[in-house]
Amino acid sequence: METRAHSVDQIELLSRAKRPNSCTPRPFLRWAGSKRLLSKHIVDLLPGRFGTYIEPFFGSGALFFLLQPRKAVISDSCSELVETHKAVRDNVSSVIRYLNPLRPRKPLYYQVRNNRSSGRFKRAAEFIFLNKSCWNGLYRVNAQGEFNVPFGMPKTDFIADLQNLKACSSLLSQRLVKLKCCDFEATLSKARPGDLVYLDPPYVTRHNNNGFADYNEKIFSWEDQRRLAAIATTMAESGVHVVVSNADHADVTSLYQGFGKRRINRRSTLASNSRFRDRVTEVVLYTKGSGNGN
Repeated sequence: METRAHSVDQIELLSRAKRPNSCTPRPFLRWAGSKRLLSKHIVDLLPGRFGTYIEPFFGSGALFFLLQPRKAVISDSCSELVETHKAVRDNVSSVIRYLNPLRPRKPLYYQVRNNRSSGRFKRAAEFIFLNKSCWNGLYRVNAQGEFNVPFGMPKTDFIADLQNLKACSSLLSQRLVKLKCCDFEATLSKARPGDLVYLDPPYVTRHNNNGFADYNEKIFSWEDQRRLAAIATTMAESGVHVVVSNADHADVTSLYQGFGKRRINRRSTLASNSRFRDRVTEVVLYTKGSGNGN
């Protein structure tokens, strides 16, 4: 049976996007590059209607949780991130049960970090705990694939809004929402005309004006950037609505000929002390005609 298109209420979405810390559902993880605070700049670029929402660089899922699509294909290459969302989807009560006793204390942090559980729901709770207790919400692993970010000395005991976690579980558990761990190309192969694809690949902004390709090579190679842009262009030409977040660098934007372009200026979130956060720019590239962007 064909699923009816998802209608976008831009006024309601913008109202929710302006309340990133209180609207529900919202991301329950911190994640480098999250668009939680930037979604308000993307809302008017979205089409009025779309079929399936597709996002192959899920991260914290800011736009997904904002849109609440009835049909979606979402993925990420980070297996632990995907497995945590799957655990919340499948049994949020078990995740909460394991999460409840955890408090951001340094000895407990290193005890959990160095002795991860094998059970999927307890491990998901540990992942949320480590994410909210580590330095700046960073996810990094060593050569053995072990999470090795230091304790971040949080100012409060807050780990998770349990009601929001339940709301996220409800959205993720919808029958037509598919969540997987795979390369972005596999996910994008599912796109069809009329679908909405949001691309937010890993990138850094500190070297926007020089050495972009070299500086990004380890997190998302230049060949990956070219491959992604080629697929995005093909999808756009076939009638897929495409929105891309990326670094505001000429090498990147030149890959997206025919796309609209919007620059976003924001304060960097990488430094733990706000006094050391410089202004950076990012770019949103979009298929013209999808929304109201100029």
